Amino acid sequence: MKKWILLLAFATGFAQKSDEEQLKAIYHQALTNSKSYTWLEYLSNSIGPRLSGSEGAQKAVEYTKAQMEALGVFDKVYLQEVMVPKWVRGEKEEAYFKDGNKKVSVPICALGGSVATSKKGISAEVVEVQSLKELEVLGVEKLKGKIVFFNRSMDHSQIEAFRAYSGAGDQRRAGAKEASKYGAIGVIVRSLNFRLDDLPHAGNTSYGDLPVEQRIPACAISTNGAELLSKKLKANPKLMFYFKQSCFQEEDVLSYNVVGEIKGSETPENIMVVGGHLDSWDLADGSHDDGAGCVQSMDVAYIFKNLGYKPKNTLRVVLFMNEENGGRGGDKYEELSLKNKENHIFAMESDSGGFTPRGFSFEADDASFEKIVQWKSLFEPYLIHYFTRGYSGADIQDLTSKRIVKAGLRPDSQRYFDHHHASNDTFEAINKRELELGAATMTSLIYLIDKYGI
Repeated sequence: MKKWILLLAFATGFAQKSDEEQLKAIYHQALTNSKSYTWLEYLSNSIGPRLSGSEGAQKAVEYTKAQMEALGVFDKVYLQEVMVPKWVRGEKEEAYFKDGNKKVSVPICALGGSVATSKKGISAEVVEVQSLKELEVLGVEKLKGKIVFFNRSMDHSQIEAFRAYSGAGDQRRAGAKEASKYGAIGVIVRSLNFRLDDLPHAGNTSYGDLPVEQRIPACAISTNGAELLSKKLKANPKLMFYFKQSCFQEEDVLSYNVVGEIKGSETPENIMVVGGHLDSWDLADGSHDDGAGCVQSMDVAYIFKNLGYKPKNTLRVVLFMNEENGGRGGDKYEELSLKNKENHIFAMESDSGGFTPRGFSFEADDASFEKIVQWKSLFEPYLIHYFTRGYSGADIQDLTSKRIVKAGLRPDSQRYFDHHHASNDTFEAINKRELELGAATMTSLIYLIDKYGI
C-alpha cells in the first residue's frame, strides 16, 4: 500500500511540475512572441469602428479571416452567415439647455437602436428620476410632454465594477420604453461611467414590442453634463432642454461570425470554444470592447502552434458578430451547434477589456468547478487569483450541450468603464503587456481543460 501511495504522490508531483513548466512556456510565448498587439493595432487604427452592418464590420471579418488562414495552424477557417441589424447614427447630436439668456451645450450621443428626434429637434421641461419605478409614482400627469432624465450613477461602493454597471444598466436598456408609457417625449440617460468627464457613453436601448409610432428618442449624456444638468434643475425646475439626433434603422444585412478550427487529435467530437465579439460601437475603434478579446482568442491558437501543442479536443476560435446591439452572432452559433448535434465541453469568452488579467468566472457543475479550483495554485505565480462562479459572457451564455463548462476572463475592471462604449475606447488605451498576459491566461486554462477534461 505504501508503495502505491508513493507512486501516486510521485505521479501527481510529476504532473504538477509538468503543468507548471507548460504554463511557464505559455506565458513566455505570449510575452515574447505574440501577435495580439499587432493584430489589434490594425483592427483599431486601419479599420476602426465596427458596428454591425457597417463597412468597418465587413472589413474586420475579411481581415481576421485572412489572418487566421495565414497562421497555418487551423485545419479550416470559415464564415458563419448571420443577419444583423443595421442602425446608423447619422449626423452628430446636439444638446443644450437655457440658463437665463445663456445657451449651455452638453455632450450627448444617441443610444443604439434609438429613434431620431424631429429634424428640428425636441425641446421640453425635464423631470429628473433615479429609477424606472419612480416613473410609476410620477405618472402621466407629471411626465406627459416632458423629457425624462435618468440620473442614477453607477454604485461607487461596489468593488467589482461590473456589478455597479449591471445595477445601473436598466435605465439605459429600458428607460425609453418605460417613459413612453407615461407620455414622455424623450429620454436622457446618465452615462455608465465611474469617472466625471465629458464623454457620452453609447450602448443599446430596447423598445421591446412597442409600436414604432410610440417610440421616443433616447440619448446618453456625459457624467459632467449630468452633474451640471442636475444642479441647474434644482435651481430652476422649469428649465428647458433641447436635443437633436438623426439616427435611423435600416433593413437587416448579411454579416458573419469568423471561425477557425483545430481538429482534436484524440477526441475531435468534443469541442472547446474561445472567442470575443468582432463588432464595436461606432464612437471609437473598440480596442477594449472587444477587439482585445478577439485578438487574444486568436493568439491562443498561435501560442499553441509555437509550442507545438496539438489539442486533444477540437478547438474553435470564434469571433462573434453583433454582440453590442442584438447578440445574433451568439444565437446563430448555438443554432448551428444544435442543428449539427455538436458536443461542446468548454467555452470561454474575453469581453471585459484588455487590462491585467485577474482570473475567471465560471458557469459549471459542482464537480467541474471543484476540479478547476484545484488548478488555482498554478496561476498564482502570475498573480491570477480570482476563481469564482459567475457570468461567462453574452455570446456564449445560451450555448448548450449535455455537459459544458463556461468561463469568462476577468481582467482588472477598475478602468474599464472609463472607456466602455465611449469615444476614448481606442488603441492608445491598450497596454501591450496587459493584453498579452490576458492571452497567456486564456491559453493556460484551455490547456488544462484540454489535458484533464471537465
